[in-house]
Amino acid sequence: MPLRGSRAAGPWGRLPPLLLVALAACAARASEITFELPDNAKQCFYEEIAQDTKCTLEFQVITGGHYDVDCRLEDPDGIVLYKEMKKQYDSFTFTASRNGTYKFCFSNEFSTFTHKTVYFDFQVGEDPPLFPSENRVTALTQMESACVSIHEALKSVIDYQTHFRLREAQGRSRAEDLNTRVAYWSIGEAIILLVVSIGQVFLLKSFFSDKRTTTTRVGS
Repeated sequence: MPLRGSRAAGPWGRLPPLLLVALAACAARASEITFELPDNAKQCFYEEIAQDTKCTLEFQVITGGHYDVDCRLEDPDGIVLYKEMKKQYDSFTFTASRNGTYKFCFSNEFSTFTHKTVYFDFQVGEDPPLFPSENRVTALTQMESACVSIHEALKSVIDYQTHFRLREAQGRSRAEDLNTRVAYWSIGEAIILLVVSIGQVFLLKSFFSDKRTTTTRVGS
């Protein structure tokens, strides 16, 4: 069952049929979402998982504050399987102990004014075989072996692209934040320099201004 609230992204109509098959196999077993997490907010997601299914949760904070967030994962009985505070990124793998709805939440409640952008990838189970008879005793044909190799290579390419895009987004956010701080610092320095210059002008003017003295005669 797909993750509640997740939506498919991107048009696939122009892709070749083989690539469509490979991407569909990957997308059917994983949910990748990037979302905004406001300050003092908490966002939870739910997934129906069958017993003895291996799952992996991977997340990373892309923008906001110190790039950290609280993460918590619970099983259908409310037992905490994973809990980390103020993590920038992490990965956790577990095997479902029973059937039911598993919940994982991201919290930014410790932040009072900084919102975050969070990316997570939740993989449920193993990828299905590319061919129904892939696990048969006899060897694969040359075409089938080539398709399997291309399929594995495409999965690796997708993973690398995802991580590089996250790094690029995080680096761009840091650069924009640094640029904003430098701009504010430059404006502050310009204002201070202007105030000091005006103060020096008035101070020097007071040194060369004529001071009128008043003489008082005391009569006898």
